[in-house]
Amino acid sequence: MTSSMKRVDDTPVRFGTLVTVSGHRFGHATLNAPDSLHALTLTMVDALQSQLDQWAEDPAIAGVLIDGSGEKAFCAGGDVVGLYRAMREAGAGRVPKDAADFFEREYRLDHAIHRYPKPLLVWGHGIVMGGGIGLMAGASHRVVTPRSRLAMPEITLGLYPDVGGSWFLSRLPGRVGLFLALTGAPLNAADALWAGLADRAARAEDRGALLEAIARTRWTGERASDAEALDDLLRALPAAELAPSALAAHRARIDALIGPHDGLATIAPRLRSLAGDADPWLAAAGAAFLKGSPTSAALALALQRRLRHASLADVLRLEYQASVGCCVHPDFAEGVRALLIDKDRSPRWQPAAIDGTGEARVDALLAPRFEGAHPLADLR
Repeated sequence: MTSSMKRVDDTPVRFGTLVTVSGHRFGHATLNAPDSLHALTLTMVDALQSQLDQWAEDPAIAGVLIDGSGEKAFCAGGDVVGLYRAMREAGAGRVPKDAADFFEREYRLDHAIHRYPKPLLVWGHGIVMGGGIGLMAGASHRVVTPRSRLAMPEITLGLYPDVGGSWFLSRLPGRVGLFLALTGAPLNAADALWAGLADRAARAEDRGALLEAIARTRWTGERASDAEALDDLLRALPAAELAPSALAAHRARIDALIGPHDGLATIAPRLRSLAGDADPWLAAAGAAFLKGSPTSAALALALQRRLRHASLADVLRLEYQASVGCCVHPDFAEGVRALLIDKDRSPRWQPAAIDGTGEARVDALLAPRFEGAHPLADLR
């Protein structure tokens, strides 16, 4: 296997290519910010977008693999600490330019991955949260390992499952996607496979073997046949032993907790009651809902239901408005403060409890905060 991967330790995304026996190359992007568990910054988003665009246009590139350095994480989400600083600098009620730029370009990147013209494999080992799931969701080949831990825990931060979450979570079986949005419940590899958030499971130690197999493969440069060839390589890897899926085991109960037309006032006491459940996974989900932002819960519910039949591009456009709105609403900065800055884990949400004003607050969050055309107007 020959690789031109650049080994610069302080580069937040490393890029290189694998040379294959057919003469084609395979693009290889590695997230490389281990201190933050590869949390995405605007610099990282722009670097990925630029390189993916170049590889998409290069006929010598047969496909792309994205992974994370180290053994702890693929990507723990967006750099919310950086967004917190931007919100503090902008002041209450003002849209931070850095935050608006970040969400616009992050969502452009996610959209590009969903529409990528070549096989694109994401190796989702370790922690995969928030923006990490955004990178993974649209990939043609999504791999998890026994140590993968996926979640959309934004309700604990005063945000909501963005990066297209209003689109892909609403397409999960039954009411599972809404349950995950409201509780931030963690998923293991078996959960991800059952829910369709991943396509294959592999042993973490076989990533090197996969890279070698990619180099030994004769690629054609034609998307359909190369996607099948990549499927075959993944299928040939040794089977991974996985813990059972709690999500599958509790699917019927989740559907009973959340009716298809239930409002938040009806759903909330049912989810709160889980905090005392004998099952640890359900109890943790109920406790997380109890501690989460009421505004985030209202927003997550509204977006999944309002956007149920929307295109991915329309979802990302409205999520952009929601995310910028969250930067103006006090809960996002407060959630980051409580969880990651002061770490007192005692956020002071506004309002502190679910009430009858949720829909009005959602409408206020979704109000356009830009002039002229929508920043994502060109997405299709």
